[in-house]
Formats: sequence, structure tokens, C-alpha cells
Amino acid sequence: MNTGKTRITKKDRFEFIIDYFSKNNPDAKTELKYSTPYELIVAVILSAQCTDKRVNSITPAFFEKFTTLFDLADANEKDVYKIIKSCSYPNSKTRNLIGMARKIRDEFNGIMPGETKDLMKLPGVGRKTANVIASVIYNKPALAVDTHVFRVSARIGLTTGAKTPLDTENQLVKHIPENKLAIAHHWLILHGRYICKARKPNCEVCQIKPVCRYFQKNISKSGVKV
Repeated sequence: MNTGKTRITKKDRFEFIIDYFSKNNPDAKTELKYSTPYELIVAVILSAQCTDKRVNSITPAFFEKFTTLFDLADANEKDVYKIIKSCSYPNSKTRNLIGMARKIRDEFNGIMPGETKDLMKLPGVGRKTANVIASVIYNKPALAVDTHVFRVSARIGLTTGAKTPLDTENQLVKHIPENKLAIAHHWLILHGRYICKARKPNCEVCQIKPVCRYFQKNISKSGVKV
């Protein structure tokens, strides 16, 4: 596409960004460490308002103690809290983790549900976490919106006027091909984490600035060479 033209449409922006990431980060994936669906849902629940680095430092001891979902379902809160206390909101996460395990054991025959609506019935599992599990484990066309995705999508111009994560999700799924939805979640998270940082985006090294709304409005027109 010709990114030198005066007006960049939303269609141009999506096409450019999808093409760029498809070529430059075709294997994007979560930085949370896990080996089973059970381990992933635990890690994602722990990751709320907490860094992946912190979660990855907690989970080895957690999974050594609670190796399976059934081990966690039988756990007492004191033992769980002791391991995850360095994580944010350890009290509520302790209750949610045990409640999640028990609900899967008792209502889903010990099998991780694969539909977003069923996953959202689990304690500690909102739409974002449900979409992560559905897309990563079951390869469903779901796009999880966390704080990075919400912020980056608005900043670069993929969304307009989105007030909630669901607003963002609904706008994104209209323009991203179904077979790219799952990986688009990781593209936007990683871009927000390492390039399009919250306090100061690193436009100097960003390769999608030709179509970025923030860059066009705040950097390019200011005369600053990047």
C-alpha cells in the first residue's frame, strides 16, 4: 500500500499492520510459561495486574505443590496463599484459583471447557482470560483484550472511541481475519510491552509508524525526525 498518501484509512492501517506482523512475528505467543491447559489458566489468572516475569517466578513452586487441577481443587487457602503471596491481590487470587479448579472438577468433569461462555463461569476468569484459553489451547477465533491491547489499539488507530475492553474487541474483530485473531492478541501485547510503551512509545525503532495515528499526529507533524 502507499503509506505516503495524505490520508490513511482504517482499512490501510489494518492491512499494513497485519502484513507487517505476519512477516516479522509469525510465531508470536504468550510469554507465560506453561505446559498444560491447567498450567496456562493458573498463570493467566495470576497475571491480572501482575507482570509475566513475576508470574513465571511463582509458578514453578506452585505446580510442584499442585501438579494437577485435582491437587489444586483439594488445596486449602493457606497453602496456596503461601506460594502466591508475592503476586498482586493474593487473597482474591487464592480463592479464585481453588474455586476455578473445583468448578472444573465438579461441573466440567475435570476437563477444561473450550467455549468462552463456559470459561467465564469459572471464578477469576473474565472475558480476557476466557479468550486466552479458548484461542491458545483450543485455537478458537477469539481475541483477548488486556491493558496492552486496549491501549495500543487506540494509540495506533485500530480502534476509535473504545471505552471498554469489549468495545475494543468488537472493533478489532471486524477488521482482523478470523484466522489471525488469536495471534493478533500476542502481536499487540508484545508491541505494547517492548515498543509502544505506555509512558513513552519508542517511535524511533517502530516499524508501523507509517500508519500509526499517534505518530502522524504527535511526532511526524512536529517536525521531529524519527
